[in-house]
Amino acid sequence: MVITGAGESFTSNPVNYDRLRELKAFDESKSGVKGLVDAGVAKIPRIFVRPPEDLAGDYPNSGELSSDQFTIPVIDLCDLNGRRADCVASVRRAAEDVGFFQVVNHGVASKVLEELLEAVHGFHELPWEVKAEYYSRESMRKVRFFSNFDLYTSKVANWRDTLFCDMGPEPLDPRELPPVCRDITMQYSKEVHKLGITLFELLSEALELNPDRLIGLDCAKGHLILWNYYPVCPEPELTIGTSKHSDPDFLTILMQDHIGGLQILHQDRWIDLPPLPGALVVNIGDLLQARF
Repeated sequence: MVITGAGESFTSNPVNYDRLRELKAFDESKSGVKGLVDAGVAKIPRIFVRPPEDLAGDYPNSGELSSDQFTIPVIDLCDLNGRRADCVASVRRAAEDVGFFQVVNHGVASKVLEELLEAVHGFHELPWEVKAEYYSRESMRKVRFFSNFDLYTSKVANWRDTLFCDMGPEPLDPRELPPVCRDITMQYSKEVHKLGITLFELLSEALELNPDRLIGLDCAKGHLILWNYYPVCPEPELTIGTSKHSDPDFLTILMQDHIGGLQILHQDRWIDLPPLPGALVVNIGDLLQARF
């Protein structure tokens, strides 16, 4: 394939394949996966093609649980004062048994979620030369756009672009954010951080600790926002948006759009997690599991 108009062009040659060269050319284009789509590629570059053994693992086993047989717990936070003990018990069961749950009536306004999705799409659909100003792999930059943080170390690249925003503990200067998503990102960050505090309090109580225990351990000190974008792929059967992983943090709060595709691993089986309007997905991260 050839990318034109976005940095150095590169080609894929099945006979004399240079993976590092293709990785560098893709990275230096600063256009991400969306740049490939905009260039009209009909076949995905080899760096995105999953090996046969990974593809074979996608086919369901006869004993696999379906989302009809198993559903992720949904916890209603509408009245924590009146039914706090019930919420704590629900959080405890979900954290112990699944490691995932969804929350509704969580305090993040539906309008904020809707405007946020529009803003995320708005950024990722900007012309590549505008997004290129934010493209970086430098960890010192608090706001950066990239495709695959582990591009040079992973076995296969994911079909995904990301806008990374480091919101804390040092406050982010809003002027560092792209104008198209600046105000709504700051608003969402404020509201979702409040939700994070509430969840850490509930988790502390689920561990039979004082409500401020996890917060006192600085579990809520860091605050990152990642806006992932998965452009339409010409060969979706050959690649994947996000590889199997666990989150290296204390807690992840995830917002899905209406398209879905999220799966979790439960009892060695992949379970679909269909989008629930207005809900946010909560994932117990590696650090919280390691500490407790």
